[in-house]
Amino acid sequence: MNSSDHNPPYAARRRLLHFVSGLMAALSLAPAVAQEKIRIGVPLPLSGTSAQFCEPMLKGVQMYAEELNAKGGLLGKKIEIVARDSKAKPEEAVRVARELIVRERVNFLVGTFTSAEGPAVSEIAKENKTVLMALGPKTDRLTAPEALHPYVFRVSANTTTEGRAAAALMARWKVTRVATIAPDFAYGQDGVKVFVAHLKKLRPDIQIVDQQWPKITESDYTPFITAQKAAKPEAVFSIICCGQFTPFAKQANGLGYFKALNNNFIAVAEGGSIESLRSLGAEYPVGIWGNSYDAFNYKPQDPAVAKAHSDFLAKVRTFTKEQYPASWVVSGYLGMQYLSEAVKKANSLDSSKVSAALKGLTLDTPMGKLTMRAKDQQLTRGMVWGQAKIVKDVPFPVLDPIEYIDAAPLMD
Repeated sequence: MNSSDHNPPYAARRRLLHFVSGLMAALSLAPAVAQEKIRIGVPLPLSGTSAQFCEPMLKGVQMYAEELNAKGGLLGKKIEIVARDSKAKPEEAVRVARELIVRERVNFLVGTFTSAEGPAVSEIAKENKTVLMALGPKTDRLTAPEALHPYVFRVSANTTTEGRAAAALMARWKVTRVATIAPDFAYGQDGVKVFVAHLKKLRPDIQIVDQQWPKITESDYTPFITAQKAAKPEAVFSIICCGQFTPFAKQANGLGYFKALNNNFIAVAEGGSIESLRSLGAEYPVGIWGNSYDAFNYKPQDPAVAKAHSDFLAKVRTFTKEQYPASWVVSGYLGMQYLSEAVKKANSLDSSKVSAALKGLTLDTPMGKLTMRAKDQQLTRGMVWGQAKIVKDVPFPVLDPIEYIDAAPLMD
């Protein structure tokens, strides 16, 4: 036995030095271990009403990662997905985004859902010089000139393209008295502003007779529905988003709201998605119009795109074990596709180089050829639109027929 072991203070100091040395050695190995994989941080609302859309998005991210890993990974490294629940709250999204970058040492971020989360996490991406592929936020403010920076890229549609597409559809209708209802936050405000401006441009004879602004987390829509019915609009543009369309539609059904409009109602956001159609089932207001990122019954006119879309749906069915795949899976899939191809193009995990590779990147996707525009780092992504109806052998209503509206002509 060493005589120093008889000296308790000395022995304690020696044990402490051994512990610190071991800890420092372990920490020095951490970056090397981390570099054995490419880690993708995914901040998304995975609980609450938004989860019905975000869980499918996460599956899209995971599905693409598994496809890459089966082929040997990316730059010779396997992909690891690290998901965190942002709870649809901007402050929580910021916290988990920081945690993913600083503690989990992710290489990139792929995620965010609401138009409150997106801009908040964009600032974290900017501070840490980490590429963020924004999957869900539609507010124009995310990539507006004053907010744009090299590390934020949007995979989702935006309020300009969505609002203008809805206005173009409604302009065909024989109506003159129009109302709007949307949550009182960035997405709702921006979307309504764009819709109204474009509708008046296409149809100067149309009047906006009522506008309702419930909270994004509203539980009782009765006062808003009642007030809107009293204004006697002939058509309504709606942005009831983030999982709230289900309770809204149930309450509106009970008040005869859709019947009073003769179903002249356009539900943007999640209104026409498989998630909403399936959630409401027999209670879905058949006959109204809605939009979606994808639909299992969508058949693109271009034969090459039709095959790519059909192949994609087959993979989704295998991965999710669902006969009727959710519409938001494609969003996570596209986010990973563009990020991965940019990493390959840059031949680097450096976010500055990946950012440069993303700008102007054009790829063949399950939804056709799309480009990540260099000028605003926005994907030229359209949406599918249609009128809900009941079809044979499907246990919930679907959009049918479906019209794909290209976003590119509506972007500038």
